[in-house]
Amino acid sequence: MRLPRLSDLARFRVHDILLVSSVYDSFILAEDGELHEVILREFLDLNVRYTPGITHVSTAEEALALAWDKARYNLVIASAYLGDLSAIGLAGRMRDAGIDTPVVALAYDMREAGEIVAAGERSPIDRVFLWQGDVRLVPAIVKYVEDRRNVAHDTGEFGVQAILVIEDNVRFYSSFLPTIYAELMRQAHRLLPEGVNLSHKLMRLQAQPKILLCGSFEEAWQYFADFEENILGVISDIEFPRGGAIARDAGLEFARRVRERQPDVPVMLQSNRAENQSLARSVGASFLLKGSATLLQQLGRFMVDQLAFGDFVFRLPHGREVMRARDLRELEECMARVPAESVAYHAERNHFSRWFKARTEFALAHELRPRKVSDFDTVEHLRREILRAMRAYREQTRRGVVVDFDRATFNPQTTLSRLGGGALGGKARGLAFTDLLLEQSRVGERFPDVNIGVPPAVVVGTDVFDEFLARSELRDFALNTADDEEIERRFVHAELPEAVTADLTALLGAVNYPLAVRSSSLLEDSQYQPFAGIYATYMLPNDHVRLDVRLRQLLTAIKRVYGSTFSRVAKAYFTGGPYRLEEEKMAVILQRLVGAAHGPRFYPDFAGVARSHNYYPLAPMRSEDGIAAVALGLGETVVSGAPCFRFCPRYPRHIVQFSSVADTLANAQREFYALELGQDSSSRSLPASFQLTAAEEDGTLARVGSTYSSENDAVYDGVSRPGVRLVTFAPVLKHNLFPLAELLDALLGAAARATGTPVEIEFAVSFARGAPPECGVLQLRPLGRVREGPDADIGAIARERLVCESRNVLGHGAIADVRDVVVVDMNRFDRTRTHEIAHMVAQCNADLLAARRGYLLIGVGRWGSADPLLGIPVTWDQIAGARAIVEAGFADFRVTPSQGSHFFQNLTAGNVGYFTVNPDVGEGFVDWSWLAAQPAVSETEFVRHLRFEQPFDIAINGRAHAGIVAKPAGG
Repeated sequence: MRLPRLSDLARFRVHDILLVSSVYDSFILAEDGELHEVILREFLDLNVRYTPGITHVSTAEEALALAWDKARYNLVIASAYLGDLSAIGLAGRMRDAGIDTPVVALAYDMREAGEIVAAGERSPIDRVFLWQGDVRLVPAIVKYVEDRRNVAHDTGEFGVQAILVIEDNVRFYSSFLPTIYAELMRQAHRLLPEGVNLSHKLMRLQAQPKILLCGSFEEAWQYFADFEENILGVISDIEFPRGGAIARDAGLEFARRVRERQPDVPVMLQSNRAENQSLARSVGASFLLKGSATLLQQLGRFMVDQLAFGDFVFRLPHGREVMRARDLRELEECMARVPAESVAYHAERNHFSRWFKARTEFALAHELRPRKVSDFDTVEHLRREILRAMRAYREQTRRGVVVDFDRATFNPQTTLSRLGGGALGGKARGLAFTDLLLEQSRVGERFPDVNIGVPPAVVVGTDVFDEFLARSELRDFALNTADDEEIERRFVHAELPEAVTADLTALLGAVNYPLAVRSSSLLEDSQYQPFAGIYATYMLPNDHVRLDVRLRQLLTAIKRVYGSTFSRVAKAYFTGGPYRLEEEKMAVILQRLVGAAHGPRFYPDFAGVARSHNYYPLAPMRSEDGIAAVALGLGETVVSGAPCFRFCPRYPRHIVQFSSVADTLANAQREFYALELGQDSSSRSLPASFQLTAAEEDGTLARVGSTYSSENDAVYDGVSRPGVRLVTFAPVLKHNLFPLAELLDALLGAAARATGTPVEIEFAVSFARGAPPECGVLQLRPLGRVREGPDADIGAIARERLVCESRNVLGHGAIADVRDVVVVDMNRFDRTRTHEIAHMVAQCNADLLAARRGYLLIGVGRWGSADPLLGIPVTWDQIAGARAIVEAGFADFRVTPSQGSHFFQNLTAGNVGYFTVNPDVGEGFVDWSWLAAQPAVSETEFVRHLRFEQPFDIAINGRAHAGIVAKPAGG
């Protein structure tokens, strides 16, 4: 049975009531003459999503004129006698006219009520109620009408419970109904704190039991037969109509039949005669004396005690209380400790199932009710099964759901909680979607020996960001300041709201693991502008003995993330785009860091990025087979573009980068990132780099490492022999230490199907002693699709007409109106001065951006390289104006695109033409001589800016991964 959503329940609503009565009658209904106020006050408790409106008219003719609008008026409440017609007459004329809107008559004394009841089945009135001064009567009438219309759908689809009320006496049911609904609302509000978020809390209100008021044996038995699996209880008179006449034992017979069909359904029988108490007990029913001065109090107590609306009271078979649980979490705690005879006592009577039903935990009740004590070898087996079901249910209710953070009820294992209001931001939305996807796709069932999930996280909503900026008056300053250091200083010294600080203090008091403090802006991870690597992320060991120190470090990290919203990098990224920086809002994710402590270091065994689309496949791989980049330690190695291990999940042993010993030595990871522990420093918020010898000492290298033997000029799997240590992932991919390839393929497939577009995921894997390895999915984002359009013409063009040609190109279509070129001259390039070169390129980029002139960027080595010896370490903002980029390999170094890096993500999202050229191995060319011969607009020691009268012809066929850059006409 699936969990209901708010929109699934109570689909029929009374949105507008047509009240037909004298002005005096409508006045006394509300005591102060404002029935609207009564309805509003009651429905704010009954259902905060809507409040019925009321249109009051005084005559039947006016009512008939309005009642034609059936789409508007869902209920007619008419006084028994109107000035020109009775309520029965009004209902009759409506039925004759084909108007089937429910009509309820409201009598003001028993004589009026009796006359309407006397009409019997011939009456067109749906029900008559007696006004006895209780202002809750009209809201109860509304709920009565809605419950009858919604019961079949809500009960049949979701297991919503129903309470049968069998009473033909107008006076009694007119007082019972408001009392019962009031008790239902008290129960609902007792349950609200357990709701994981506002939607879940509203769902609990909507999922309260339906009240089915019946006036005869036949009507009641039909309801029971239709919904017997979901009847929570029966409240019945003893004498009421059966077979068209009053039967003195109708209630007793009804109770007997209920007991035969559903022995655990509580029954309350009522009578004016005290001597009927023994008869009620004889059929296993409770008894209520109608003449009692405490009638309504006893009715409420029955609902709490017998219908399980109160605490769950654990008792021994002789009745002694041993424990009490107020909510599901306390029940789980008690269940693990109560005596076995108490567990058996309650299980035999379906008390657990009934309590869950009363609390709207329908799926859990549905799972447990069919299980009998006799189904288990011992009571302890039964206890373990109940605990398992409860834990699985709590996990299910939180999958794909963002839980409202509450200091009193916060559970550190909750996947996603929201602290403060506003939006979650793009990155957090991706986490919530991933959590839901893992539940619905059941990928985890294919890998039972791996714990796959989203690591627990708390999201500080964007409203906190807005309030922080407003209180500190920082927005205008940050928007108009180019000094990143001053922005960070001012932000760090400002104060977060007191309530947020108190919540964060409670959070740190509940968690003792390292935290990643991650940006999650409104626009981050959007499909066509991902902002990858633009905003800040910090990592906190969260291991100081003093809570106030840990809190200060956390607050500083959050405010530094806020400040990164207005950094020069972010402002450059917005330049020329469709969005405005002042519209951006920042949420912050506080997420458990996946990994384990190894002495002074904390890190996962490995982490990486996987894409469902490979922009550079080599046979036999296809683009749709995907690509993954992984590294020992934290994922910083991959996203920064440093050397890591790349493979196709569907061809995990087809490793091009390690095709020879020389390639392995050149491309293998030699360092790893980890978070340092045990230092008293608030600045310790970024990972540090370590040599592989540290990982070998920690025992983590053995899972992913190999050894190079210089004596044999060979690479051997594992690290058991002497030699140079390399990260090759051979133990994982060749010796099946962990199902990495199969797991990534399954995750990417499920995510791509769910989003309808290629996707990228970030993940981390950590092995733990005595527990299954954990695979934490840290991020999911859709990839910008290659823009479709006509294939660009890259047919036979004479080589002398081309500046560049490549068969490793990303993009699609023609790039027009590019007349400027920024060139890092190959003949002047100096590997030891690439940081200087990056600054020179950034200056050209800034000048061309200011002039709104897109340009062609050509350079040596890998653009955006984390290793300055392998290319030019520009950041995205330093080349953001480029329309097409060419990177050419060295004579002794072959360039491979870094598909897992943030730099690469922004290239693809911006649809920048991306050419990879390795002329020394026959992969395309760049006409360096022609470029060197062209006059420069400006030039420095390493960088030249060229400008032409006519544009270049830049054409890319994304399907063939081929592209050309043709010289301008006359060039």
